[in-house]
Amino acid sequence: MIEKNYTLFGTKVKNLTTNEIGLLLYTWVNQYADVSVDFATCVDKNGKKYNIELDKIQPIEEV
Repeated sequence: MIEKNYTLFGTKVKNLTTNEIGLLLYTWVNQYADVSVDFATCVDKNGKKYNIELDKIQPIEEV
């Protein structure tokens, strides 16, 4: 079972692959046979949920 971490819930993020803005819902670790990769589940501006590696998103600071 995947353990979800909701600490960063609601953080505004920029998807570095598509350059779109979204909201982070939760983070989790994807276990492969020989490596563990940190992932985030986010929602885009249209309300579509997607999973992405943490290295491919960047938090946006609001001023």
